[in-house]
Amino acid sequence: MLSLFFQTECTEAGVDEAGRGCYAGPVFAAAVILPKGFYHPLLNDSKQVPASKREILREVIEKSALAWAVAQVDNEDIDRINILQASYKAMHLAIDGLQKKPGLLLIDGNRFKPYPSIQHTCIIKGDGKIASIAAASILAKTYRDSYMMQLHNEFPLYGWDRNKGYGTAEHRKAIDENGLCKYHRKSFQIVPKQMELGL
Repeated sequence: MLSLFFQTECTEAGVDEAGRGCYAGPVFAAAVILPKGFYHPLLNDSKQVPASKREILREVIEKSALAWAVAQVDNEDIDRINILQASYKAMHLAIDGLQKKPGLLLIDGNRFKPYPSIQHTCIIKGDGKIASIAAASILAKTYRDSYMMQLHNEFPLYGWDRNKGYGTAEHRKAIDENGLCKYHRKSFQIVPKQMELGL
């Protein structure tokens, strides 16, 4: 059962990211401020919600939230500043995009780069505990999945319509056979397996 709020003294924004462990594509983040009394029976950590129901929740969240924003940091930036810093950057950009300023940021996970002038609290597995973080996880996931479908149309041989850039067996096999494309994260040291020498 999700808690609607962590505290009630000030306005909260839940913040989460999607795609941090992927081999390809951007990392996405979302920030969401939910109204008092918000409830939806499907809302949960995005990893626990089927794709079709995530799309239903995306629409509900966008219509119901007091404020929401989604941001991304591309694979080139990820390679330049590393994935942890890129995740923080995406979260900060999402917070920048909120039309209503929160008094407290609720961050999914155990660490965060402080956002100027707004206090934050890190909550481990917060997307399964706090409604606003769960809502942020839904938006980050659905927007990223949609984006990866677009990239799939450009590079269909990697199966991104199914694996969304994660390192599945299918994706790794395609990399072994075709090498990397411009959307892969080179800093992740994803390289085709070396051919065995016939001695």
